[in-house]
Amino acid sequence: ERFCTNIADAARDRRYVLQAQELKQLQAGIDERMKALDAKKAEYETWLKRREVFLARAEDGVVQIYAGMKPDAAAERLAIVNADLAAAILMKLDSRKASVILNEMDQKAAATLTGIMASAARRVDPS
Repeated sequence: ERFCTNIADAARDRRYVLQAQELKQLQAGIDERMKALDAKKAEYETWLKRREVFLARAEDGVVQIYAGMKPDAAAERLAIVNADLAAAILMKLDSRKASVILNEMDQKAAATLTGIMASAARRVDPS
């Protein structure tokens, strides 16, 4: 009985030390997760800014020029323009006009532009 009472304080202190160590480990895990979340947030904000810049590239004047062109001529010219710019222009055109232009394009070019347009139209984070 005297032995138990003599070591009771030391055992309690040891338990507190172990609990403190466990709390520090848990806090370190939480800190790591917070850093990962902050990195994801920054990545998402960058993605959003790129999307806004992408949509702003196709200014209304350029869009109106392509809207007034014949579909086969517009398809020919959009096929040689930067793919991001071409997709942005098509997204701002009337959907019927854009579909006719895509129909006139080469299959690979149309598929590339459609992929870009679909990913830009997504409202959720791509990662």
